[in-house]
Amino acid sequence: MTEKMKTAVVILNWNGKKFLEQFLAGVVKHSEGDADVIVADNGSTDDSIAWLQSNFPEVRIIKIAENKGFTGGYNEALKQIDAEYFVLLNSDIEVTEGWIKPVVALMDSDLYVAACQPKILSFAERRKFEYAGAAGGYIDWLGYPFCRGRIFEEIEEDQGQYDDSREVFWATGACMFVRAKTFHELGGFDENFFAHMEEIDLCWRMKNAGHKVFYCGGSKIYHVGGGTLHKSNPHKTFLNFRNNLLLLINNLPTEKLLPILLLRFFLDGTAAIRFSLKGNFPDAFAVFRAWMEVMLNFFRKWKKKNAHYAQVSGIYQNSIVVEYYLRGKKKFPELDMD
Repeated sequence: MTEKMKTAVVILNWNGKKFLEQFLAGVVKHSEGDADVIVADNGSTDDSIAWLQSNFPEVRIIKIAENKGFTGGYNEALKQIDAEYFVLLNSDIEVTEGWIKPVVALMDSDLYVAACQPKILSFAERRKFEYAGAAGGYIDWLGYPFCRGRIFEEIEEDQGQYDDSREVFWATGACMFVRAKTFHELGGFDENFFAHMEEIDLCWRMKNAGHKVFYCGGSKIYHVGGGTLHKSNPHKTFLNFRNNLLLLINNLPTEKLLPILLLRFFLDGTAAIRFSLKGNFPDAFAVFRAWMEVMLNFFRKWKKKNAHYAQVSGIYQNSIVVEYYLRGKKKFPELDMD
């Protein structure tokens, strides 16, 4: 029988002993009195579990027999935890004192808030936002995600400009507070994603179902990033392109989906050509593989489409690609979000 708790910080670990050694003590220290800390081990082949048992016997371990990715690992682990809120926390994150209270208070104040993230700063460049999440995520009408504080490779310095709390389109899976009831009602993460953009899909489904997704600037953490799969890895390129297409298939109605996919075919093809011109043939092939897999499984996925599409907030009605590359709008305040 699992222990009832208000908030559970759940770290999904896969061969991440070096990050547990570096960051777990801080997570335990700064969560005391606010949350229980749990490590879900995703079939690690290093000695993570032995190290945990020896050094942190007070931390509960959930053992998953094989690596099921971010999606399958969390889905299996969270079924075994009885809490009001889950905090999905990457192992390569340094938390700060009082990081939990502001977010939980925000979510307590509005039962429609189903997910929320803190301010995500870079561990290496501590005055800058971190790529994966920054100050809350958005998406444009073609499905390209971006953040307050980070548009493509342009990353802003934190000068207090995003110390507010506000509704956003998606919250990063690197540090995502989730209302457990809503998570389970929506069936958790879509395991077709395996890893990357699954949190955007979950947030979109939450919003389609009438919930809100928030950013809380009163809490901050520092993220190493790329701890499991570096952004230069061609497999990450494959997952990002494939999963971005699955994101659209899952959440858009047919009349919107088909013309957008046609445009995306040409835009993603252009990206593949750019990779090739730079001699980056593995990434170019990864884009091709992504489209092949989606098309081979298109009708199977289409039949499973989310039937509860709604007109939701947080979708940028212009093209972020055009705004960034052609009009030179590199920072979030320069965009017309109305």
